[in-house]
Amino acid sequence: KVVKGGSSGKGTTLRGRSDADLVVFLTNLKSFQEQFERRGEFIEEIRKQLEACQREETFEVKFEVQKLKQWENPRVLSFVLRSPKLNKEVEFDVLPAFDALGQLTKGYRPDSRVYVQLIQECENLRKEGEFSPCFTELQRDFLKSRPTKLKSLIRLVKHWYQLCKEQLGKPLPPQYALELLTVYAWEQGCKETAFVTAQGFQTVLELVLQYEKLCIYWEKNYNSANPIIEEYLTRQLAKCRPVILDPADPTGNVAGKDTRSWQQLAQAASVWLDYPCFKKRDGSPVGSWDVSPQEH
Repeated sequence: KVVKGGSSGKGTTLRGRSDADLVVFLTNLKSFQEQFERRGEFIEEIRKQLEACQREETFEVKFEVQKLKQWENPRVLSFVLRSPKLNKEVEFDVLPAFDALGQLTKGYRPDSRVYVQLIQECENLRKEGEFSPCFTELQRDFLKSRPTKLKSLIRLVKHWYQLCKEQLGKPLPPQYALELLTVYAWEQGCKETAFVTAQGFQTVLELVLQYEKLCIYWEKNYNSANPIIEEYLTRQLAKCRPVILDPADPTGNVAGKDTRSWQQLAQAASVWLDYPCFKKRDGSPVGSWDVSPQEH
């Protein structure tokens, strides 16, 4: 099973940026631990197959495959497909994964045993958040079904993030954290399919300013009904802020651990909030939605 993840899978791709995540679910892998231990050999095999394609020259494209060091245990294989004829290129990240969820149907909710296994194996390996590719379909569905205007707001926030990245460089928080923060702002403050984009954008930037209070999670795919999951969630939510739990993977705090990166982004947000795009024609502020930085 191969699943398209990332922005292209969620329907939030920015114009002019061509990249795709391809998650390859392998029947050979029977656990999260086995994925961690054996992913390197599968990545090496995929790389060999791509290089064989390149030699055959049956495609009107050029591959540029990232070289792997022998001692590495790579999580991802990156390559570029380039078409000289069309003068276009697409960057791909290929991630081998354990098929923890099996076949998904509409309205699917994972069995709590999947998350119990995930929590136990992550804690044994000390690799929390390492196995998020296994839940790509849930991440994709969490965003894909959202209203068109909310997706447009997500793209605007991502565009702002990219501008900050170009101006400030690293470190910055993960982009996925900003996507989830945008969904949270809309869910808590609006929930309408038609809204003033500037108000939504301002709300997200104001939440970035409050990064030291952020504690956000969703119960769409997992909740505290199972005692092992409940105990784990309690510990996760008690960690230092910011906390933004991946709605598909409770072991993943997508806010990251580097508060300096949030501080840097917050400084940029503070400057941007003075820009004319947050003012009405008469000079009064457009305002923002009433959203708490913490899920109650």
